[in-house]
Amino acid sequence: MRIISDYSLFLYSMTEKQEKILETALHLFAKEGFDNTSTSKIAVKAGVSEGLIFRHFKNKEGLLEALINEGQDKVKRVFSDVIFEQDPREVIRKTIGIPYRFLEENREFWVLEYSLKFQRLLLNEKIDKSFMEPMLKALEDAFDELDYMEPRKEAELLYVLLEGILTRVLTQGPKDMDTLKDFIESKYKL
Repeated sequence: MRIISDYSLFLYSMTEKQEKILETALHLFAKEGFDNTSTSKIAVKAGVSEGLIFRHFKNKEGLLEALINEGQDKVKRVFSDVIFEQDPREVIRKTIGIPYRFLEENREFWVLEYSLKFQRLLLNEKIDKSFMEPMLKALEDAFDELDYMEPRKEAELLYVLLEGILTRVLTQGPKDMDTLKDFIESKYKL
């Protein structure tokens, strides 16, 4: 995939029609799958011409790339709240809260993201998680400051646990989520 240069500038200069195209594409990709969604269907649902999609996004892959970049920008903003937190207990508490806060307003993005992730796994493609490293480092530092025996492993364990919770919510719904969150917080004595 081609990387959009200065993506943040691109996002801020989007027109209402571009936003509608992205919103429609996200909904259809999440609901019907990327491969099963045509640009003509996106155009009809968004109320725009297919040519407008091609003019702004080049092709369907460009739409997908824009959606992924936008989603990752949102994730990075949420992570920054954790990364810049000074209190180690709050770092852990805020990390535990990420799937609960972020999923409600970004469910379709996560459905799409996980669908693509599992497709890449089936194709034996490597999944880049480098954008997670700053958050893992903040967690590791928090666990280190709280004198956990193996802070890096504890950080990775919490990350895997939260990723599993996110997968569960996407596949089974949000049942027992608050109880589970309370349990995890009590495990870390928060």
